Amino acid sequence: MRTTRLLAPVTVVAALALSACATTPYTGPVEVTRFVADQPAGLGQGTIAIAFPDEMGNMAARSAFASAVSAELTRLGYTVVPEGTPAGQTAAIRTTRNAVAAADQSRPGPVSVGVGGSTGSYGSGLGMGVGINLGGGRESPSVMTDLAVRITRADGTTLWEGRAQIATGVKSPYSQTSTSAKTLAAGLFRDFPGGNGETVTISVKKLQGN
Repeated sequence: MRTTRLLAPVTVVAALALSACATTPYTGPVEVTRFVADQPAGLGQGTIAIAFPDEMGNMAARSAFASAVSAELTRLGYTVVPEGTPAGQTAAIRTTRNAVAAADQSRPGPVSVGVGGSTGSYGSGLGMGVGINLGGGRESPSVMTDLAVRITRADGTTLWEGRAQIATGVKSPYSQTSTSAKTLAAGLFRDFPGGNGETVTISVKKLQGN
């Protein structure tokens, strides 16, 4: 009887601990790097058009990121015009989603002031099982989602550009396209225009509700 009383609670606690570990989704912070031109006159005002320089076959992801970036630009004071409409400025959007292992090995960052972003594409969102490591029963980062935006004048002069990225596990709600798009855009344009060349890390909790 004494042995039974001791073992039962321990067994229950162990089971609960294992259950918690198995269902804990991984969500990393949003890491943001931004660059500001020496003479950024006009930032945050006037008309601006959304553009996707790279072909993006996932139309749902394209729409989600266009909507998220447009909302942030509107909040900043821009008048966002339909894609393809002449505007005083253009916000070029590039976004990628890759397995963490692949992202860490050779994929270059899409942001480089005055040079141009690297060619990128957004995965279908259906292959998120690639690279998942559930060692120890706890979810690990499985994908890295990036958002890069470059704002230029009509003459092609770069005024501002930035990159935001977040690593998530497959069970994280932030792995959902619409949620990751809103979260990355909120982080990217937080405290706009930000410090030139500065990299900041922002908890997703601070971006909730943006």
